[in-house]
Amino acid sequence: MTQTPQSVPDVPIDEAALVADLLDLLRIPSVSGTAAELDVQEYLVERWRTEDLDVDRWDIDVAALSRDPQFPGMEVERSAAVGVTATLAGDGTGPVLLFNGHTDVVPPGDLDAWTGDPFIPRRMTVDGRDRIVGRGACDMKAGVAAMWTAVRAVKDAGIPLRGSVVLAPVSGEEDGGLGTFALLRHGVTADMCVVPEPTAMDIIPANGGALTFRLTVRGLATHASRRTEGVSAIEKLYPVLLALQSLEERRNAEVDVVMQRWPLAYPLSIGTVQAGDWASTVPDLLTAEGRLGVALGETNEEARTALEAAVAAVCATDPWLAEHPVEVTWWGGQFASGRTPADSPVIGLVSGVHRGLHGRDPEVYGGPYGSDLRLLMGLGGIPTVQYGPGDAAAAHAPDEWVDVDEVTDTARGLVRLILQVCG
Repeated sequence: MTQTPQSVPDVPIDEAALVADLLDLLRIPSVSGTAAELDVQEYLVERWRTEDLDVDRWDIDVAALSRDPQFPGMEVERSAAVGVTATLAGDGTGPVLLFNGHTDVVPPGDLDAWTGDPFIPRRMTVDGRDRIVGRGACDMKAGVAAMWTAVRAVKDAGIPLRGSVVLAPVSGEEDGGLGTFALLRHGVTADMCVVPEPTAMDIIPANGGALTFRLTVRGLATHASRRTEGVSAIEKLYPVLLALQSLEERRNAEVDVVMQRWPLAYPLSIGTVQAGDWASTVPDLLTAEGRLGVALGETNEEARTALEAAVAAVCATDPWLAEHPVEVTWWGGQFASGRTPADSPVIGLVSGVHRGLHGRDPEVYGGPYGSDLRLLMGLGGIPTVQYGPGDAAAAHAPDEWVDVDEVTDTARGLVRLILQVCG
């Protein structure tokens, strides 16, 4: 039995330590696929050992995992990765509560768009609010710092627990979910999980999926002065783009009720286009890479089939493309959609904790992006919600930021959740 909110003792958090830990994490430039992605994991291993948590550290066999039929894919090359858990153990008579958070971050992009070095974090006051700015501040090192702070607060308070709390920092989330997949294959399980991704402290129990694809469009090269005697691969992409826009409209005409807050629940977008090798040559080859949203309840295979059919249909209407059809390949991150059932206790428990702190219920809705929730719930059978600090619109953006008050409030909420579930 879990404790009622009224019976949970008030345990303070160390706000100064929380901020210091977050700043330290942000100084590690743990971009997906770089050596620093391992460094941040090793940093947490050493810190958590000094705090006398039960730490399990293992080398992830990336090559072996990549051959697993259920491997979620990668978009950057890795030859090594590190798995980590840190446990605050109870007496074994209560549930296991898992906190999962990724430590890898996306590249900073155009440095001129930042007001400072992306990996030298800084505090700023904006509209009277205290913010921390740096790559990964929102997505999601603030959440990692909050879950760490919550566990430390409970441990330092000396409150005996029946259940156990497990911290699981993971790498490779941004490009597929390597770290969480490795965590599950390592045998880690729990009765429920909170992923403190940036949700502005609302509850997200479901995510649409996201599949990475590549289009290869072939043309016929000739000198630009005789362009009518060639076929431009760039021009042949245009009708394909129109067909994909039409497909996106159809796939978003009716969406699940938990996704209806979004103007576009399941986006379909092209992110990169490469074509041609000489300005005065008609380009004979184009590659475009993009992302296809997967609807709740839809399989990855069903989503792939829909896109492939749309591309094939438009090719059939064009004499050149009918003879030289656009090739569709699937690569990189393959995020299935995922959903925790509405009656799962974790949703009510987190809602109750939030209500106790803020005097109101959080909103509950689905996210339009892929995440590790689908692995934790779908492969691990662990009821999972996302609940954490930050506005997802700031993620992956220049001057990425998080509100300090939201980070501390999240930590306080996770303390209460620990005590309610495991106390």
